[in-house]
Amino acid sequence: MTDEPQTPEPAAPMMLRARVPAPIARVREALTDPAELRVWLAEQAEVDLPAGRYAFWGPSTPEGDAPHQRLLHADDRTVRFAWVLDGEETTTEFALEPDGPVATFLTVSQSHFDFQDVITGKSIRGVLQTYWCLAIANLAEHLEGRELTPRVDFTSSELRAETVVDAPAADVFASLIDSDAVTKWFGYPIEIEPYVGGRFAMGGLDNDPSPAKVLELVPGRTFSLDWGDGGVGTWELEGSGGRTRLTLMQSGFDAERPPYAAWGGIVAGLAELRRYHEVPDWRPILESA
Repeated sequence: MTDEPQTPEPAAPMMLRARVPAPIARVREALTDPAELRVWLAEQAEVDLPAGRYAFWGPSTPEGDAPHQRLLHADDRTVRFAWVLDGEETTTEFALEPDGPVATFLTVSQSHFDFQDVITGKSIRGVLQTYWCLAIANLAEHLEGRELTPRVDFTSSELRAETVVDAPAADVFASLIDSDAVTKWFGYPIEIEPYVGGRFAMGGLDNDPSPAKVLELVPGRTFSLDWGDGGVGTWELEGSGGRTRLTLMQSGFDAERPPYAAWGGIVAGLAELRRYHEVPDWRPILESA
């Protein structure tokens, strides 16, 4: 026995696994070509793998005032880089494996992610899980030639996103208020009481001690939720010609500490909502890691 303090085991990295609809060589190209990175990931990107350069930055990158990445390793199936966030050097890895000739499994692992940072907003690292969820969705959209979902602007306190869904407003609205439908496209159990004053519970009514409250519900037009300290989230729908313009807004939060982590998750869900209505034989992009 010893009285010396024990070094705690490092936390396991956060991991996301997705099925991307493109061959493995094509996915690697999208992960390593700076012109493509500037389409689906960030406003600015520089990559030179022989020289050991892998960097991206801009308003839609956490702490994206300048490039803070450093390449650690790259081969035909792996890209690994260090990324300094909130003064800590984190490690991010993309790992690829084929799923037949036309699809690829992409695993994204990210160190130094603590879910408490999501809740408290203490560190920008709290956004990493939803940041990578949205990035993966846009990678898939890019590879399929589909319209991308708006990225989070980490320099702005205005949380607003707009897109068009190729489905009637009544169908889109139904998929926003039906518990089973939302659970499918959002990828997490959600239980909804679809009336003003009803509850919107992440994980289900029995598992969410502080569910959101339905503030407004106008069929085919508006769905609004009160998230407490996170502010009010509003979905506005405008149907025309069998398509729906969908506007999502978050308001009423502390402008000094915008809920970027939660917002990123909602916008990533918006990407999957579009696919749910538009992609034949739809299946979620993200799978169990």
